Amino acid sequence: MIKVLVVDDSALVRKLLTEELSRYKDIEVVGGAIDPYVARDKIVRLKPDVITLDIEMPRMDGLSFLAKLMKFYPLPVVVVSSLTPQNSQNAIRALELGAVEVICKPGSSLSTTDISQRLVEAIRAASRARIAKTTSVEPVDKENSQGNKIQLKTTHKVIAVGASTGGTIAIEKLLSRMPLNVPGILIVQHMPEYFTASFAERLNSLCKIEVREAKDGDTAAPGLALIAPGGKHMLLERSGAFYNVRIKGGPMVHHQKPSVDVLFHSVAKQAGGNAMGILLTGMGADGADGLLAMRQNKAYTIAQDEATSVVYGMPGEAVKLGAACDVLPLEEIPGRIINRLSGEETKKE
Repeated sequence: MIKVLVVDDSALVRKLLTEELSRYKDIEVVGGAIDPYVARDKIVRLKPDVITLDIEMPRMDGLSFLAKLMKFYPLPVVVVSSLTPQNSQNAIRALELGAVEVICKPGSSLSTTDISQRLVEAIRAASRARIAKTTSVEPVDKENSQGNKIQLKTTHKVIAVGASTGGTIAIEKLLSRMPLNVPGILIVQHMPEYFTASFAERLNSLCKIEVREAKDGDTAAPGLALIAPGGKHMLLERSGAFYNVRIKGGPMVHHQKPSVDVLFHSVAKQAGGNAMGILLTGMGADGADGLLAMRQNKAYTIAQDEATSVVYGMPGEAVKLGAACDVLPLEEIPGRIINRLSGEETKKE
C-alpha cells in the first residue's frame, strides 16, 4: 500500500484528489495539509511514502518547502500544479529540486479522469523512485566559452534521446557534456504543453550547444538539440543530405504525446545506421520497441542502467527486449557517445 499525503491550500482540490486516489486499492491517502507547516508535522507523524504538492500556497511556497524537504527529509514528491505558461518556470524548478513528476491540477482543460490516471501512474512510479541529492550544472557563458570539439568519424549522424520520470536532470547531465560539433540531437521528454519551452531555455543556458524547442521543419544540425514540444509528436524525415523534424498531432502512444516510440521508429526508418538511440530513466515502456527497431536497423543504442535511473521502467523494458547495445550508468553515457562519434569505440569492435 502506497501512503500519500496531499498538500494543497484548496480544500476542494484536497477533497477531489483524495476521492480520486482512494478509488485505487494500492493507494491510501493518509492525510491532507493546507500548507507546508502543517505538512511538516504530518510527514513526521504519518510517514507517507509519497507527497503530492501544490506550488502556490500561503505562508511558504511549494518550491521553498520542496528545497527544505529534499535537504532534511528526502521523500518522493509529485507536484500537482496549474499548467500555465506563467507556472512553467516554477514546474521546471520543482523538477530540478528533486520532484519526481509534475502533473496537471484539476480544473484545466484535461478531464478529471485523465488527470487521475496520470497522477496514479506518477505516484506509483514515485513510490519506487530513487531519491538522490541532485547536483546542478552551472550556466555557461556561450559568448566567451571556448567550448570543445571532437574529431568526428563522420558528421552525417543524428542522435535520438528519450526520457520520462527523472529525465530532466538526466538530460541536463547528458547535454552539458556534449561538444560543440556534436551531430544533431532530437529529444523526447515526457512533459506537458508549455513546460517544454521553459525546459529547453534552461538547458540552453547550461550547455555549450544550442538547445531549443523544436518547430516543424527544423533541421537536425550539428551543435543543436531539439526538444519535442509538449502535446505534439516529433518525427525525423530525411530530405537529400539533411535530416529535418516534423511536428505533428495524432493520438497518444503509450499514453504519451510526445512519444519516444514515435521518434525512435522514425529515426530507425530514416537514419538507420547513421543514428544513435539513448533511452534514459522513466516509467512505463515508451521507447523500448522503438529502440529495438533502431538497433535492428544498425543504429548504436544505449539504455541507462538500473542503479542510476530514478525509475527503471523504460530502459528496463528495452533491456528485456534486447534493444540496447550497451547498458550504462548515466555518468558514462556522454563519454561513450563521444568515443563512438570519434571512432574510438568502433576501432575495438
